[in-house]
Amino acid sequence: MTRTATTPALYDVAHEARRWPAFRRNSLAVASLVFLAAIVAACVLAAAWSIPASNDQHLDDARTPPTWLQPLGTDKLGRPLWARCLLGGLISLGVGLAAATISVIIGTGWGALAGLAGGRVDAIMMRLVDILYGLPYILLVILIKFAFERRLEGVFGAAAANVIILFLAIGAVSWLTMARVVRGQVLSLKAQPFVEAARAAGVSGAGIFWRHLLPNLIGPILVYATLTVPQAMLQESFLSFLGIGIHPPLPSWGNLAADGLEAINNVQSAWWLIVFPCTLLSATLLSLNFIGDGLRDAFDPSQSGYSDTRPDGRRNRLRACRLRARRAKVIRECYRYHHRPDSLGIGCA
Repeated sequence: MTRTATTPALYDVAHEARRWPAFRRNSLAVASLVFLAAIVAACVLAAAWSIPASNDQHLDDARTPPTWLQPLGTDKLGRPLWARCLLGGLISLGVGLAAATISVIIGTGWGALAGLAGGRVDAIMMRLVDILYGLPYILLVILIKFAFERRLEGVFGAAAANVIILFLAIGAVSWLTMARVVRGQVLSLKAQPFVEAARAAGVSGAGIFWRHLLPNLIGPILVYATLTVPQAMLQESFLSFLGIGIHPPLPSWGNLAADGLEAINNVQSAWWLIVFPCTLLSATLLSLNFIGDGLRDAFDPSQSGYSDTRPDGRRNRLRACRLRARRAKVIRECYRYHHRPDSLGIGCA
């Protein structure tokens, strides 16, 4: 009993070894991972040049189309758009990642506590989630932003406080779905025999969660975290587009797109100011969603089996047929053993 209670069940080692091959079979997920790694590397490695160059103003070169010297053109103040796009990508990715981390931490803790407690505590906690679901998230973000931004400005400065309060506000309102997902998984795992065995062996609630429940929650948490990053980036870009997100002169893909929209007119259209930021934002969001889909297929045991739509579908079908044949053979042998006649002509029990 003790050995059963201390071994995290449902953690399929064979499936663990098949996760990376299952992810590699998704060509869109692999290509998206390579593209995202290139974008992150470019934004991080070029920060030493993009930070000073993003505020380098040359009014004589304002709104210059893309050239060999300025491959992405310049904005209305003559600042190079390549530097502002790289720095804006660094800020947007940082805000999205930080907000997703906060969302995962709060959602996992809230959902796990509600699922483990059960009963009236679970009902009260989830009703609070339903109430927050009914409120518009933009209103909540604005309230959090204006309530705490002034206090943080005295500690971190205006620019840093703007970024910090933004990802704190987005993360504070994006954990609701995560809480529901984790609660559902915890309620499902609580009914498993290995949890009952651990409880009967005297393992505490915290021990059950850390040693038995959390290893089985890593897959859903990782998949949802991957899908939360583009959601947080999109919210940041939307808020910056409205003017209540990242404040100039700090760039982000959202306020760069807003500046580009102002440059679209019937007299002189500076198309590059809106095309390049929106293209980078859209491609990054798509790549993150494709990576999330690939991780979902890799961590879902029902998706890593014998699918006919995979490139090696024929081999998987043959493997499935052999497995079904072995099962049928075992069933036939068991049937013959339990129904064979003995020397007295009486069937064996």
